[in-house]
Amino acid sequence: MINRDAKESLLRLSRGFPVVAVTGPRQSGKTTLVRSVFSAKPYVSLEDPDVRAFAEDDPRAFLATYFDGAIFDEIQRCPDLFSYIQTVIDDDPQMGRYVLTGSQQFGLLSNITQSLAGRVGLVQLLPFSYRELSAVGKGFPHVEAALYRGAYPPIYDRDVAPMDWYPSYVSTYLERDLRQLIQVRDLRAFSLFLRMCAARTGQLLNLSSLANDCGITHNTAKSWISVLEASYTLFLLQPHHNNFNKRLIKSPKLYFYDTGLVCWLLGIQNEIQIVTHPLRGSLFETWVVAELVKGRFNRGLSSNLYFWRDRSGTEVDVLIEQGENLFPVEIKSGKTLTTDYFSGINKWLDLAGETAGVARLVYAGDQEQLRANIQVLPWNAVSELARVI
Repeated sequence: MINRDAKESLLRLSRGFPVVAVTGPRQSGKTTLVRSVFSAKPYVSLEDPDVRAFAEDDPRAFLATYFDGAIFDEIQRCPDLFSYIQTVIDDDPQMGRYVLTGSQQFGLLSNITQSLAGRVGLVQLLPFSYRELSAVGKGFPHVEAALYRGAYPPIYDRDVAPMDWYPSYVSTYLERDLRQLIQVRDLRAFSLFLRMCAARTGQLLNLSSLANDCGITHNTAKSWISVLEASYTLFLLQPHHNNFNKRLIKSPKLYFYDTGLVCWLLGIQNEIQIVTHPLRGSLFETWVVAELVKGRFNRGLSSNLYFWRDRSGTEVDVLIEQGENLFPVEIKSGKTLTTDYFSGINKWLDLAGETAGVARLVYAGDQEQLRANIQVLPWNAVSELARVI
């Protein structure tokens, strides 16, 4: 088993909250993690129809069976149970009593907000980080391998190729979850929509253009984006609100959590194709931003990442917000540094003034450097940056 960085966060939260919840995409390792960390607790899967029927028909008796605590896996399948858990822990608030997991933000987080607010410590578990894989000798020899393989645990736990696993994942888990969240009448249209989103990873989200390309309405595109966010397939990075320049872009940027999934959706069949692929830059940017998000989530924190772009196209790929300071990060997929790489970040530094923190540039090369007070990091050092943001 590959150790997860989120383990320490779970243990910390279990000492201060009566309920700990772990959410994230299907097959990200949630069940494996909680069963390892809380091995003394009974494990109960609410995907099992018999178990779910018991919990729905007689929730008081169900919880009495696990009065001393348990792991309730995929608890969003039984939403009424949250209110009864609230009653139990309010009467007897033992810390770390119940451990909940769920694969849908809508199902898990909405019920937590309604019934268990202030009683739950939350961890969002994404697929493996580069740091987690490297710690057990499963790192990548070059950046193209990292982009192509992705980071879902089954690819590293089993003898299965990424291009064999991803199509099964989409049909078995992703589309099934979507049917539970919305009525997708035309799976072909949704499949096209998913691929069109993949082709836009790392780019500004234009819902009207996306809807037109897929032959759907603007509102449908907006709804489907929300569902893909809820299933931890993609996320939207918002522009930072500080008014360093009045002519700022206000649209978010779209990113996928896993580049292996993006590669499959784009029809990329091997690592070599990434070298000259027209979306190589977007894939690399997606991988870096996702690694930074994983660094936050693994510590039980929400994202503090933004981007900055003005209407002339000048951009800083990531702004890390820490208190009153903003730390800019530029991301370049080239393996050779050029002076053009620093133009956007230098312009932003001039505008930001005293609010600017340490500036960094992450690129696909392998040398760490310091250039004009900008720290240059190779691609395989991003995990160390992710630990301190």
